[in-house]
Amino acid sequence: MTLKLYQFEPCWGIPNASPFCMKLETYLRITGRDFENCTGNQYLQKAPKDKLPFIEDQGKTIADSSLIIEYLKTTYNDPLDQHLSAYDRGAAKGMQRLFEDHLYWVVLYIRWVEYWPQIKNLYFNDLPPVLRNVIATVARRRTLANLNGQGIGRHSRDEIYDMGKRDVEAIAHFLSAKPYALGDQPTTLDATAYPFLVNILDVPIESDLKAYAQGFENLRAYCDRMKSQFYPDL
Repeated sequence: MTLKLYQFEPCWGIPNASPFCMKLETYLRITGRDFENCTGNQYLQKAPKDKLPFIEDQGKTIADSSLIIEYLKTTYNDPLDQHLSAYDRGAAKGMQRLFEDHLYWVVLYIRWVEYWPQIKNLYFNDLPPVLRNVIATVARRRTLANLNGQGIGRHSRDEIYDMGKRDVEAIAHFLSAKPYALGDQPTTLDATAYPFLVNILDVPIESDLKAYAQGFENLRAYCDRMKSQFYPDL
């Protein structure tokens, strides 16, 4: 029985505007695992944690990209990271947290605060006119509350951008001249790094963060390399 991946539809010329959906698809592509790609907002109705992505595999339904990857590693004895030292594993976990628990919130602020009209059209344009504004307003209000609760939303625009730029700079220095995040071979960390970088560099949101990231040639080269190897169909 083929694993089913449920996620949002591709947009903006990238696999997914959700770094977490794209993270899981990238992991599956890196490991070469067969899967059925089920895309669309309608799958939110059956998502066990009211979020995408989630998977169905061997009669199980599992949500959260990190928990799904841990499940896949355990279930299928994935050898992707077996060559890594304890130090590399620790560094990978720290970088993953930088992407997912800090830079993510900066990107969320840019999209839902500064570029809200574009996001509204992207996420809610297919809804009936009667519902579009109501649902979009509720979703934005919830997102702004989450930004405030996490803490990023309490800062000024300049402070938030400065935080994001420091994250991007740290990522660029960490990657350095390495072909992949941790050396000559792709690892699970690349499944996180590539989606987040693409969602800054290759989306039609001309933010100051995007302009700053474009100044690091190694980030552009890294994204091109990952796309060529794991998304040649794009």
